[in-house]
This record gives sequence, structure tokens and C-alpha cells, in this order.
Amino acid sequence: MTKYKKGKIIKGVVSGIESYGAFITLDEYYTGLIHISEISHGFVKNITDYMNIGDTIYVEVLEVDNETNHLKLSIKNIKYKPHKIKKNKKIIETSLGFKTLSYKLPKWINNSLTTIKK
Repeated sequence: MTKYKKGKIIKGVVSGIESYGAFITLDEYYTGLIHISEISHGFVKNITDYMNIGDTIYVEVLEVDNETNHLKLSIKNIKYKPHKIKKNKKIIETSLGFKTLSYKLPKWINNSLTTIKK
């Protein structure tokens, strides 16, 4: 019995990219292919706009061939990139505060008015 089933979302690593699709390594036994038509609902000019070799992505299983240990995969109906946790940047207050803004604002207004009059 295979651990991969049609319709499941699994994680894999992009191991190769060709003009017709991307090869995904799933484990030491199974590999898969995302055909270029299964990358997006729109036109895909370059697969590297969506993924690069070495990227870890989520894929949806379309078909499983247990004889060859090969899967047909898709990413066009799922969020395929793992979420990256963004760290909050610490805000550092300066001693100038809004003084810089109040100093430059009149110059910006005059420049904008001059541009509009032209």
C-alpha cells in the first residue's frame, strides 16, 4: 500500500526544471512531475518564475504509479510555498521625530505645485 494517494497535499523538493515541467523528489523511492499545464491557470512562460531547484514546496497528487514509483503532481489549485515567518522589525525612534518632515514638506509642496503648473 502506497503512502501517497490521489488528492493529498504533500511536501517535496524541486530537483529539476525543464521546459515542460518540474521534477519533484518526495522521498528516497518516489519522484514526481509537475507538468507545465499544472503550474498555473494562466500562461506559464518560465517555470522559474514559480520555483527554483532546491525549493521545498507543497504539491497535490493527481495520479500514483506504484510500479514506477512516479507521481503526477499539480500546484495550480493550492498554496504551494511554505509560509515563512516574518520577524517584526524593531522601530527605533530618533531625536528628530517629525522635524525632518516639517522641514521638507513645504519644499515638496512647492515642487509639486511647480510640476502641476507646467
